[in-house]
Amino acid sequence: MVNFELTREFIDNLKELIENKNKEKLGEIIQDLHPADIAEIYDELNVEEAKFLYFLLDDDKAADVITELEDDDRQKFLKSLPSEVIAKRFINNMDSDDAADIIGDFDDDRKQEVLSHMEDVNSAGNIVDLLNYEEGTAGSLMAKELILVKENWDIPTCLRSMRKQASEVDDVYYVYVIDDDDVLKGTLSLKRLLLSSPKAIIKEIYNSDVISVVSDVKSEEVSSIMEKYDLVALPVVDHLGRLLGRITIDDVVDVIREEAEKDYQLASGITEDVEASDGVWRLTRARFPWLAIGLAGGILGSRVVNGFMGNLGDHPQMAIFMPLIAAMGGNVGIQSSAIVVQSLASGDMGIDTPWVKLLKEFSIAIFNATILSLLIFTYNYLIGSDMALTFTVAVAMFSVVIFASLFGTFIPLLLDKIKIDPAVATGPFITTLNDIVGMFIYLSIAVYFFSKIG
Repeated sequence: MVNFELTREFIDNLKELIENKNKEKLGEIIQDLHPADIAEIYDELNVEEAKFLYFLLDDDKAADVITELEDDDRQKFLKSLPSEVIAKRFINNMDSDDAADIIGDFDDDRKQEVLSHMEDVNSAGNIVDLLNYEEGTAGSLMAKELILVKENWDIPTCLRSMRKQASEVDDVYYVYVIDDDDVLKGTLSLKRLLLSSPKAIIKEIYNSDVISVVSDVKSEEVSSIMEKYDLVALPVVDHLGRLLGRITIDDVVDVIREEAEKDYQLASGITEDVEASDGVWRLTRARFPWLAIGLAGGILGSRVVNGFMGNLGDHPQMAIFMPLIAAMGGNVGIQSSAIVVQSLASGDMGIDTPWVKLLKEFSIAIFNATILSLLIFTYNYLIGSDMALTFTVAVAMFSVVIFASLFGTFIPLLLDKIKIDPAVATGPFITTLNDIVGMFIYLSIAVYFFSKIG
């Protein structure tokens, strides 16, 4: 396998070879490329060029390339192919979970067409079973391909069955042991299998300590379990404990990546799952709602300032530290909310109740607020600011940091409690509200001190 780097020169050369239909030269170029590298090339080709290139690949590699494509690119490419070609060229050579993901993007009529062209009826049945599971659950992530043996088999029977099953499984992580009712009993170590007497029965040598998940468990919980126990594969069972399939680490990595991308976009004020290559309208639609909320927040903030215009006219020096107070409130709020969101997403909240979390954040806020207010008080005192402004900024700093910390902690916890993604609490939401409240706190404190001291 070569170390591939996509360049404009490479793409131009490839396009020229495709235009000249130089199959021999193209075959030499792509035969050593990883499927992920070939999928990367797709973005630079039109559909017809991609079709010409893909039909030079062997069936297994062509199937691997399809699974590596981004969803939108894959749908656009497959839309240009007949259902029979999709079934025989791609679906027949994929694991059931990948095949179900691809067929699941089709409308009902196209699904039936593709499935009707599959050569293996059992494989088609497995795909149909997977399509019936709700998106975002363990059932929708699992593959049907695995190696299983029965607990009452002897070693020779077990080995014969394993050899037969291995032809259908790309990677063998575990051998699963079931009883006559297909209930998962445990896993079988290859080492124990090889070292045991041929007369031994599987129930005498298998490991009963096995972690599994029920098919309707959410995908986020699946990823947390696999991360916690350092698993490369996780068996999926029904509510009776019967073995249904397995989830492998590559599928979980996809879930983690997708969740991270979604949370990052939500925290950045983007309401849809978008890519940089998406159209102008979709990107605009994804960004605009939070920008509109930011605009509304800015208007409310301006109304707060307008309510204190008389005081600002009498004491214009009050305006000097308004940007500082707004920035500190936003920064502290984002820090607090980001830590809570990260803990919620990773499942590391521990046994602490929300009130314990708030109390802990309040303690941290007290330390930070005290230090920051003392620093800004010392700064103003040393540069000779009048005492009204010096006390105003110090007290406002302390108050705003406390409020922003508690607010940034409470809102994600509340959203999680009512089943809303807490990632929406970070970014523009926290910043906008902290700007409004922080400005009100600062100006109210300023009015008090300037009336008493100034």
